[in-house]
Amino acid sequence: MRVVALDHGTVRTGVAISDQTGTLARPLTVVEKVDTEAGFATLLDLLAEHAPGRIVVGLPVSLDGREHAQAGRARSFAARLGAVVSVPVDLYDERFTSKLADQRGGRAGRDARAAAALLEDYLRRIGADAT
Repeated sequence: MRVVALDHGTVRTGVAISDQTGTLARPLTVVEKVDTEAGFATLLDLLAEHAPGRIVVGLPVSLDGREHAQAGRARSFAARLGAVVSVPVDLYDERFTSKLADQRGGRAGRDARAAAALLEDYLRRIGADAT
């Protein structure tokens, strides 16, 4: 099953995608201003094109596990998305994803690389839970 991860932001939202087996993650793109009608439409077109079986939205939390102020925006975004797609939308702890993206580098945008780090961790977690 293909999984898409979203590193939601008010200006840029990073998008990453897994392979069909749900094993490998790669940065895909960055969607500008996804909370606007145009940005949301762009995201929906992208999701229709790649047809994921699940979507994961990063949930900003602090080191001690408490939610950041942005967590409410991520929760609202995930709910809005979940209301219009036919696949499950999960929230997942996105701690350290931007730092990992910076450490790894690459040609993809930072937000897309952060989404890939989020997706890698999510895939490891669900793989571990399945065993």
